[in-house]
Amino acid sequence: MLRSSFRLAILTAVLSALGGCGMVVMDPSGDIARRQADLIVISTLLMLIIIVPVIALTVFFAWRYRDQNISAEYEPDWDHSTRLELLIWGAPLLIIIVLGLITWISTHTLEPTRPLDRLEAGSPVPEGVEPLEIRVVALDWKWLFIYPEQNVATINQLVIPVDVPVRFDITASTVMNSFYIPALAGQIYAMPGMENSLNAVLNEPGTFEGFSANYSGAGFSDMRFRMEGVTDAGFQAWVRDMQNDPDTLDSAAYLILEQPSVRHEVERFGRVEQGLYDAIVKRCIGEHAVCNSNLMGMH
Repeated sequence: MLRSSFRLAILTAVLSALGGCGMVVMDPSGDIARRQADLIVISTLLMLIIIVPVIALTVFFAWRYRDQNISAEYEPDWDHSTRLELLIWGAPLLIIIVLGLITWISTHTLEPTRPLDRLEAGSPVPEGVEPLEIRVVALDWKWLFIYPEQNVATINQLVIPVDVPVRFDITASTVMNSFYIPALAGQIYAMPGMENSLNAVLNEPGTFEGFSANYSGAGFSDMRFRMEGVTDAGFQAWVRDMQNDPDTLDSAAYLILEQPSVRHEVERFGRVEQGLYDAIVKRCIGEHAVCNSNLMGMH
């Protein structure tokens, strides 16, 4: 009884975890993440073409050639069948070819730095529409979002308009992290002294969770933020409200934010010091700091 209850508890926990994960990953609200989910489904179905028959045949052979079945044909000298060899090797080879083709196409189509060519299926990006730029900095253990065109910034709060292309420029302050919003797009690494880009679009309004998918120390498990998808009018209203905030994100404020903290509350900045993000990428914030580009020039 105890053993059965223990197994049932483990099975329930696994199914619950998989169910919670699949709710967002397999039913996202962004076009890029939705196409990635379709790729997972297609790949799984292709692999099941081999897995299901193998499992069925294993059961069939075990039943067919069981010790009690004296009517089964006994062929001790059998060693080859051309048709069976073609089936055993041909089917997996064809699936590998199809998977390779799909993966090659998807790798180029969904490449994170590639500008979007559509908002969703059947809806191309309107001509002349430029993506909203958001600069992301992974701190210990919180997320900084800088909106360069709007000249505002937030800690642990991301607001984007629905059906508008967004380009994230991503870096980190100290250690490598992974920027991941399951409802929006796949994860991409944030590394100090380097910059990655991610293009994505959100197709449904709502509140979604983002987090770090790469272990980065004691506060990693609480390194989460809230992403809000709003209408374009709602985004413009949010920006105007943000710009009325009296706080300024300058070098001094950034050095304070850079200090490790866990479960950091949402912070808002109505102004951002010009060139701050570039200085973060080049790691030259502080009175005596030397930019990486200058160090390379000295060597």
